[in-house]
Amino acid sequence: MQEEEKYQKLKDIVKVYLPEDVSVSEIQPTSNFITELNINSANLVDIILDVEDAFDIHLENDDMNQMQTVQDAIDIIDSKLAV
Repeated sequence: MQEEEKYQKLKDIVKVYLPEDVSVSEIQPTSNFITELNINSANLVDIILDVEDAFDIHLENDDMNQMQTVQDAIDIIDSKLAV
């Protein structure tokens, strides 16, 4: 899977959980889920579960703690897919 495909798939997952005051266009690789995209911790857990399903991977607690930005998520997905 190409990087752009992963990024788009992740954006599709994240946009479902964006609050009304945040536009999909604001989702950038450097975007922080909590501080910039205003995603609360409960929704972040939902995003993680959706990422696991969408990419057929299992994320550990350490992975979840490291997933601060969209790029962090892509890097973690890459590392899990490489195994």
